[in-house]
Amino acid sequence: MLLLALDTATPAVTAALHDGERVLAESRQVDARRHGELLLPAVDRVLAEAGVKLDAVTDLVVGVGPGPYTGLRVGLVTAASFGAALGIPVHGLCSLDGLAHAAGLDTPFVVATDARRKEVYWARYDADGRRLTEPAVDRPADIAEQVAGVPAVGAGALLYDTVFTGVRRDGPEHQSGAALASAAVARLAAGEQLPAPRPLYLRRPDAQVPANYKVVTPR
Repeated sequence: MLLLALDTATPAVTAALHDGERVLAESRQVDARRHGELLLPAVDRVLAEAGVKLDAVTDLVVGVGPGPYTGLRVGLVTAASFGAALGIPVHGLCSLDGLAHAAGLDTPFVVATDARRKEVYWARYDADGRRLTEPAVDRPADIAEQVAGVPAVGAGALLYDTVFTGVRRDGPEHQSGAALASAAVARLAAGEQLPAPRPLYLRRPDAQVPANYKVVTPR
């Protein structure tokens, strides 16, 4: 196996290569506005560091979010394009699960990322890192009773630490391609079927067609 992992669901643009035993290379840059510019160079870097060509990749895994529409689709479209060109399987994985894998906690915990608009994307996990709830998007104040005192990781928990009072400041803040790859490899090795690479948006995109626009074409 040579698995390429990609994720653009968070401000971290990240890619990693995993050979089924260990991570061979990883690239990560945190820039919420340049996913499209940074992802392919990141893939080039990990391939070069590992000393392999793209056609050696046997599997792809891509973070499916939740995340903002524009950034998230960069990773999904890139993974789909690679998969079609190489004729290899493309797996999806919840981006929060990658952060949960990187957390390495042995107690129930929460993962929360920044969803902007003063909201967070979040989910609960058990002591083995298995997700207990479907990913959700909420205002921190609306979930305060559910997360107060619970160990928490991620940029959303750090940003709203008066609500996520159990935030682990030494935990992962942004997504890691290495963690996403490792989580995917572990699940595939256990015989699990990973979900299809379909985006998990949770809310409508910011850009919308105006409801009342002026007609400028001739009648």
